[in-house]
Amino acid sequence: MRAVFLADAHLRHPDDANYRALLAFLGEQEGRTDLLGLLGDICEFLVGYPDEVFPQYRPLFAALHRLQESGTRLVYVEGNHDFHLAPYFDRHLPCRLLTDGGVIDLDGQRVFVAHGDLANPADRGYRRLRALLRSTPLRLLLRTLPMALTRHIARRASAASRRSGDDKRRRWPVRDILLPYAEAHLASGCQAVITGHFHQPFREQLPGGELIALGDWISQYSYAVWEDGEFRLESYPPR
Repeated sequence: MRAVFLADAHLRHPDDANYRALLAFLGEQEGRTDLLGLLGDICEFLVGYPDEVFPQYRPLFAALHRLQESGTRLVYVEGNHDFHLAPYFDRHLPCRLLTDGGVIDLDGQRVFVAHGDLANPADRGYRRLRALLRSTPLRLLLRTLPMALTRHIARRASAASRRSGDDKRRRWPVRDILLPYAEAHLASGCQAVITGHFHQPFREQLPGGELIALGDWISQYSYAVWEDGEFRLESYPPR
């Protein structure tokens, strides 16, 4: 079995280098990858309308559709920049959609996959904001707004999110957050934990298994591969 995992592309426009690289990478996976795990924040901002996506993401979803047609199963974990996606996925790109992460099976290994935005229990302010953004009233409100207005709001919110993220990385070192988070899931019976969100790629062997932080697809182009019964952390060289 071959599985590929990536996160945090924060795609904006199809002409951007990281967007072009991701489309090329997805094309290369057709017919040779059994499972693709997208672990959140693939788009700079995306919420699900039932029958369409923001225009700039149509090439991405077309590439995902071709990948599915080639035989790849898709697991999509919602992030803090892409959520409320079920209406579109259910109708047009059926896959396993995980809102808060979950356990998947890789050749009999239990692997917990998550975006990682819930890894820090001390970040109570973000947790309150997340609960609001994912609430049913807001989901229903978003469906009534014109897509152009939603995109305008999203651009402003994304800029604020980036500033907040830089501050949090200074306050809370990544390993201090992810190691206990992974240890808890390994203690529950998983053999590995894969997460995004923190934009720092690394692997850590822990007493109960393995932690893989994916890094990002902005400048690092990092991703993880499960093949021949083991993980590798790799980087894609844009062409």
